[in-house]
Amino acid sequence: MNRTRTWTVTTFFALFLLALVTGVFWGTWFTLTRSIETFSAAEFIHIGQTIIGNVAWPMRILMPACILFMVMSAFLAETNSAAFYLSVAACLLIVVALLITLLVEVPIDNQIRTWTAEAIPADWTTLRARWEAFHTARTFVSLASLGSLILAVLSSKQKKYLLSQNTI
Repeated sequence: MNRTRTWTVTTFFALFLLALVTGVFWGTWFTLTRSIETFSAAEFIHIGQTIIGNVAWPMRILMPACILFMVMSAFLAETNSAAFYLSVAACLLIVVALLITLLVEVPIDNQIRTWTAEAIPADWTTLRARWEAFHTARTFVSLASLGSLILAVLSSKQKKYLLSQNTI
């Protein structure tokens, strides 16, 4: 397989996986975070623990696979092209989303896992607000990453490069 075809296949998987990762963040933000303050403590605990249980393991696979394919895609793009720089930007942005996840969201999630409606910390609304703020930031950082990778794919310079290789 030549470099151009390898870039195409690798970038397809990078884009597909990034769409899945971003979709998890967007879906949670769109359906939960915007109304999270209206939930009682018991509702918040139940919903939070259910979501954590549903996404924790799949995201442990999706995020690293996504970042791996994104890095490979950037590496395979023509150096000094819009596709290259946009791919690098997309990689950096998704790494920021990963850092938000690991440094802020997961520690809060680990606390929520232990809560019950009868034994909830007095400062639970403060933790909820922190989770909400960082989840919003992570969602929009991942959307920016997705937008950057889409622009990399659509960049005319990358298209010209592919055409010059007589492979498309």
